[in-house]
Amino acid sequence: MPTLPAVSTIAQTIQLSLSPVFMLAGIGALLNVLAGRLSRVVDRGRVLEALHPASTGPEHDRHIWELRLLDRRISIINAALFLAVSSAVMTCAVVALLFIGGLAKLHLGTVVALSFIIAMALLIAALVGFMVEVRVSLEAIRIRKDLLG
Repeated sequence: MPTLPAVSTIAQTIQLSLSPVFMLAGIGALLNVLAGRLSRVVDRGRVLEALHPASTGPEHDRHIWELRLLDRRISIINAALFLAVSSAVMTCAVVALLFIGGLAKLHLGTVVALSFIIAMALLIAALVGFMVEVRVSLEAIRIRKDLLG
């Protein structure tokens, strides 16, 4: 007859899974920031698209340039969102593997470690994407400064 895992085993597994769960909270905050930035970029793009048909000369060229910049930012944010969500999925897999290994008494240490490393690498890539997007967004600010003198 199979025996149920001891409460101490479950408690220890919960303790082990706390770090990945805190990581999930941080990833959630990053996703919130990225989604907010994407929303603002899309809104700005809609405004520029509405202004575009009526613009001429240098103003037209500036609108085209900024629309291209916004398109680039959307691509970067989408990539960062994909990487952050992938990191969250891998982090969830780490927590699940910890419980499966602890409850079934399986030796999954290497798999858990590799999963956590992959989750961290994906998170690092998402953060780099966020940093790149912020740098690209500064291009539009520089252009507006130039227009104001």
